Amino acid sequence: MTRFPISGASRHVLTAAFAALSLTSALSAQTVGTSPWGDDDELGRLNLMTESSRAAILGRISGGQSYDLSVEYFIGMPSWQAAGDPHYRIWMTHTPRGTTVDDPVRVGQAINDHVSYSGSAFTMYAHTGTHIDALSHFGLNGEIWNGFSADEHLGDRGWQRAGAETIPAIIARGVLIDLPGAQELDELPAGYRVTRQDLIAALARQNTVLETGDVVLIRTGRMRQYESAATYMDNAPGLGLEAARYLVEEAGAMIVGADNLSFEAFPSEIEGNYVPVHTYLLAQQGAPILELVNLEALATDQVYEFAFLAGSLKLRGADAAPLRPIALPVD
Repeated sequence: MTRFPISGASRHVLTAAFAALSLTSALSAQTVGTSPWGDDDELGRLNLMTESSRAAILGRISGGQSYDLSVEYFIGMPSWQAAGDPHYRIWMTHTPRGTTVDDPVRVGQAINDHVSYSGSAFTMYAHTGTHIDALSHFGLNGEIWNGFSADEHLGDRGWQRAGAETIPAIIARGVLIDLPGAQELDELPAGYRVTRQDLIAALARQNTVLETGDVVLIRTGRMRQYESAATYMDNAPGLGLEAARYLVEEAGAMIVGADNLSFEAFPSEIEGNYVPVHTYLLAQQGAPILELVNLEALATDQVYEFAFLAGSLKLRGADAAPLRPIALPVD
């Protein structure tokens, strides 16, 4: 989910950006992409993942170290609040002593004293923590990827097409692009807009070549601030449209991800569209987006190429789902 800087001067920048937006003839010419994989396609560029591509990367796993690329969920964690979406919340539904008092399953005090029962529940916005944006997340002119429309395909229980439940298990070649590392920084400056040349320079420094069907993960360094929600959320660096076009149209990326919540930089580069990178990737190119991917350990160990394995929750109709990605180094 796109999230905006929300504190201090950043809020004024955002307000000014929104005030400047106006619908133009050029904007109305923007339309969603039509899938080359057919009229019923709901997967977009995930179609680039095949039996042979999965076998190729799995056959190169070197063993040993593995990297968990997900973040922890906790009360007070960074999350998108400016549009009124819910914070992450967790609470106990059963505790050992409370169960003894309430006896909810009617087994009696002696058994409840002996069997210590704990249970919990949680609520959150679908775009909280490490997650994947489904192709239904952003669209243009009332349509999402491949021409599915809100009028025809969005009901009270979510999207009937291209929802999170359609996302398959992801097994692909993963590539880290460490932008701060290439610039000898701990993290990119606040508000920094990543360019095509930034990506090319970092890949050259890493001696890494992108291939069609890759999961490309962009490190900005903002994950270093994850324990402080206010700092993490404030005017994060992000991808520019030129860089996104390079990754998909020139390099052939299947999925693009990053370690921040905003994913793209603000204010927008395109008049009349406040999230042009999101609409370009999701609605026009059919490329899912990963956000809040923890890339710090990979960068520290200079692991730039790996097998990327991930499964998201099959949330029917949802426009995003939590994701647990794993990176396994390859030979």
